[in-house]
Amino acid sequence: MTDVRGIVEQYIAVWNETDGEKRRALIADVFTDGAGYTDPLGAVTGHDGIDQFVGGAQQQFAGLSFSLPAEPDAHHDLARFQWYLGTPGAEPVAIGFDVVELRDGKIAKVHGFLDKMPG
Repeated sequence: MTDVRGIVEQYIAVWNETDGEKRRALIADVFTDGAGYTDPLGAVTGHDGIDQFVGGAQQQFAGLSFSLPAEPDAHHDLARFQWYLGTPGAEPVAIGFDVVELRDGKIAKVHGFLDKMPG
């Protein structure tokens, strides 16, 4: 099994990286070329699609950051984990739960679920 915690931490880093050039480099490191991302708010494919989706979320939630509140749970080529969006030390504004499919040490597909979203 690959370093799931490391991959998930890199995934969270993608969502927190506001410099577009650095974010695209992280995306290339974390995701397979044809990776897909799906959650209740959208579905995208490929590095460009993921970059645009993340950039849009960053604009919508400017000043907030993503964090990993607990260890990922993993088996075979799957991992699941909860994430928080907010400011450190405060109640999260949003809470989600993602399941990722891994291939060759990278994320091939993200299935995202939203448990709590701002009104």
